[in-house]
Amino acid sequence: MRKIRTYHEVDHGTGSNLLEQVLEQRQRLADRLSQIGAVVAVASGKGGVGKSAITSNLSVALAARGYRVGALDADLNGPSLGRMLAVSEARLGDAAHGIVPATGLAGVRVVSMDLLQEGDDAPLRWKDPGGDTHLWQSSLETSALREFLADVAWGRLDILLVDVPPGVDKIRRLMELVPSLHGMVVVTTPGEAARGVVSRSLRMVKEEGIPAVGLVANMSSYACPGCHEVHALFPGEAPVELSRRFEVPIWADLPFDPRLGEATDRGRSVILDAPDWEISRRFGALATRLSKALGVELPAPEVRS
Repeated sequence: MRKIRTYHEVDHGTGSNLLEQVLEQRQRLADRLSQIGAVVAVASGKGGVGKSAITSNLSVALAARGYRVGALDADLNGPSLGRMLAVSEARLGDAAHGIVPATGLAGVRVVSMDLLQEGDDAPLRWKDPGGDTHLWQSSLETSALREFLADVAWGRLDILLVDVPPGVDKIRRLMELVPSLHGMVVVTTPGEAARGVVSRSLRMVKEEGIPAVGLVANMSSYACPGCHEVHALFPGEAPVELSRRFEVPIWADLPFDPRLGEATDRGRSVILDAPDWEISRRFGALATRLSKALGVELPAPEVRS
């Protein structure tokens, strides 16, 4: 039987300085996180439920209320926050104190893998030792995410939103990197397929004891532009059932609005451009619910000379 040692079991006599490197990374990560009021994951476990669109619009809604907000795209293979927050043409800066994030809509500080790649259609390629991809890829992806958290000069933030890619294991990876995760927005749609995956995510999150957890029921209805009536978009009541089963509140019920998708794809925000729309008001209400659950106060106004 193969015995695998943890980093804590590696002594200083290996000559590789492995332990020192790991401890240095952890300290650097802790130093960065100490400047952030709350780290919040936007996750599901299920793909195609609208996590990235919710992350981008929620970050703008929070920033529009005066919060200092960062948005980290943890989906390394399918990043999209750069485009959604209007920084797809930007590049991350390099300074003595760390990587400088791009500044997106409403002043949101953005880091995404698509800001490091050449071309919109460039696939992500890792420098690998050749073969046995399954043995090293997860380690490299975790290291990249750790660098996004620890080596980026986020500065002082009230809230950092992390857009977590599909997969319950991806949620676990983030919780291991950020053991003091302050909150999680769990996104689901009404269908049965989403309920099965999201229930596994919620069970894990509840077992970990994350302080502030709320559900977002996305695309639960459709507002007809002709008759203005609201109709169910998918069968099923997964959000309500999940809320009851895991005793997690529903923080927002977001109807399907094609105008939101169109604006987000173009790097625009209906929250800024059309604050009176119903979808904009609901994102505003979600921002309020989240900030209250986190107990994050608005930053003091800057004194201008």
